[in-house]
Amino acid sequence: MDKGQRQRKQPTLLISLIPVIAIIVFLGTAILKFNSDVHMPILMGAIVATIVAIYGLGFKWQEIEDGIIASIGSTMQAIIILAIIGALIGSWLAGGIVPTMIYYGLQILSPTYFLFAAVILCSIISIATGSSWTTAGTVGVALIGVAQGLGIPTEIAAGAIVSGAYFGDKMSPLSDTTNLAPAMAGATLFDHIKHMVYTTVFSYGITLIIFFVMGFKFAGTELDASSINDMLVAIESIYTINAWLLLVPVIVIVMVALKVPAVPGLIIGTILGAFCTVYQGGDFGYVLETLQYGTVAETGNAVIDELLTRGGLQSMMWTVSLIMAALTFGGVMEVSGMLAVIANKLLSFAKSTGSLIFVTAVSCLFINVLCGDQYLGIALPGKMYKEEFHKRGLAPRNLSRVLEDSGTVTSALVPWNTCGATMATFLGVSTMAYAPFAFFNILSPITTCVFGFLGITIMKLVDDPSAPEYQGKKVKK
Repeated sequence: MDKGQRQRKQPTLLISLIPVIAIIVFLGTAILKFNSDVHMPILMGAIVATIVAIYGLGFKWQEIEDGIIASIGSTMQAIIILAIIGALIGSWLAGGIVPTMIYYGLQILSPTYFLFAAVILCSIISIATGSSWTTAGTVGVALIGVAQGLGIPTEIAAGAIVSGAYFGDKMSPLSDTTNLAPAMAGATLFDHIKHMVYTTVFSYGITLIIFFVMGFKFAGTELDASSINDMLVAIESIYTINAWLLLVPVIVIVMVALKVPAVPGLIIGTILGAFCTVYQGGDFGYVLETLQYGTVAETGNAVIDELLTRGGLQSMMWTVSLIMAALTFGGVMEVSGMLAVIANKLLSFAKSTGSLIFVTAVSCLFINVLCGDQYLGIALPGKMYKEEFHKRGLAPRNLSRVLEDSGTVTSALVPWNTCGATMATFLGVSTMAYAPFAFFNILSPITTCVFGFLGITIMKLVDDPSAPEYQGKKVKK
């Protein structure tokens, strides 16, 4: 063992909290005092964490760098998908696909039922695709446009879209997080999904009721027919509206549902959008420009121009850089062991089954905030608490459920998390603006904790025939 290894110290709770306190101060100052982006404050927090790890704990820079690279590398597929969806949005806008969806949506949906319908529609698409990102980046963009036309605040509409998208993402067997959670907990996929039904349906039902009731707030709103007509005319002035264009999103959804991998499926969707751009009159050069930089709408209608000016690969770079900054901080905290120390301290407060579930849920949220990635928000608590759930005689599916109820859905509520930043970029609504209305994402961790404290649907290990020690054996009760 080399000298650096011999001198290494185990992080204490006090030392581990130094980077946490630092990043809170940096973020608070940047946001509240200077209204600044969060990239630099997060990187400053990563610098503090690195200094603590090297000079306080005895780590070498190479170890820290390897941890950062591993942290960022673990989400490279998500970053690639994010970039492709940026190009897809550009081609679907230039190709008239999203404008066609908005055009018909303005004529079909009413303000009273829009929010309820938006949750249902996004839920169905997200279940079929297994992706909240794909749902928000395609149908979600169109629904934001419809909301603007109907006079519904975009932050409320975005909350409905995010709620529906994450319900489907959470419950779909095609979702990567739905597969990751049981893998980390030691449960089977379909046992995990069946066990989630109890808490998820409860949270989803309340969410639907809230949005249904909220819809009546807009029931008395008089639709400005002339304003909507102006929007329709504006769309028609630069796009050829054709119902056949709606086949493109249908094809993409079907491909993903048939288990075509996400990256090639989205690339095909982008290519189809490029063909539609040519149909709209664009040449090859314009197609390349929209894929790279998105579209700039010039209809003369301010609402439509703002809505349809977006997309392109470059539009995702702000989000990608934010993700990398957050994962840099998370990588340092994880490789140095400071993150584990904080989580283990939380575990010391878990005296009962309910408090164990509560601590696990809080840990998922804590890691989503500190590390900026939902995969880490699932994987790290899964690894840390798996043995504790087993020691207490709790079936693995209990752990996998709380990982999804908290790790997956709360990621969309954190502005610098991969998911929160992505939703804000796709929908054009800041994370802090839509978060109070993402009722499903707020209710899910609360519901799982309440069920834990009340002992509702908590399965014991001896009652779980799928648990590894009972596979192939008769379960004794």
